[in-house]
Amino acid sequence: MIKLGIVDDQELITEGLKRILSTYEDIQVVVTGKNGEEALEICRAYTLDVLLMDIRMPKMNGVESIRLIKEEGHPVKVIMLTTFEDEEYIVKAISYGASGYLYKDIPYDKLAQCIREVYEGQFMMPQKVAQVLAKNIGNSTPKIQEVNPYNLTEREIQIVEMIEEGFNNKQIAKALYISEGTVKNYVSNIYAKTETKSRIELVHLLNQIEPRS
Repeated sequence: MIKLGIVDDQELITEGLKRILSTYEDIQVVVTGKNGEEALEICRAYTLDVLLMDIRMPKMNGVESIRLIKEEGHPVKVIMLTTFEDEEYIVKAISYGASGYLYKDIPYDKLAQCIREVYEGQFMMPQKVAQVLAKNIGNSTPKIQEVNPYNLTEREIQIVEMIEEGFNNKQIAKALYISEGTVKNYVSNIYAKTETKSRIELVHLLNQIEPRS
């Protein structure tokens, strides 16, 4: 049984999701809330498997809430729900540890299946969200792209930027439409070129690069 929490400031949405998702035999809606502060308190009080959480809410939005939830070490997997294609929110929510990012108009059967897949460890991202994310990363100009002393390819630079943002291999693969194995190969090549052995070493190295004046 998947223990589920739902947090949204619109009561009609919360109650609608609760009513529908409770009809699935393998999903139990344990608790609901209406803002990011309540989401954090819920994670402190309940042991949940999955949390559905809106992005835009009063008092504390979903992005700030997931940051605090993950900082406190709560093991719940968080799926962000939204009606907005907000690039900054997408990047931040996923980099803070979101396990998925879905639109509220998703069909209920599909939502239930996404909850199951996230519960099993999958990372969920609609094609539109992935395109926005890839565009956001691609349009940035990190210091290493300006200097590039390690002869990194364009794709390697893109992956380096995502590593700096805190994305794991599974999230990078989903966003760039490549396999997780391919991401691992790219990361290995990046380590070899930069003579680093871990993400921590790589990010530390990048922080030492001085941009061109």
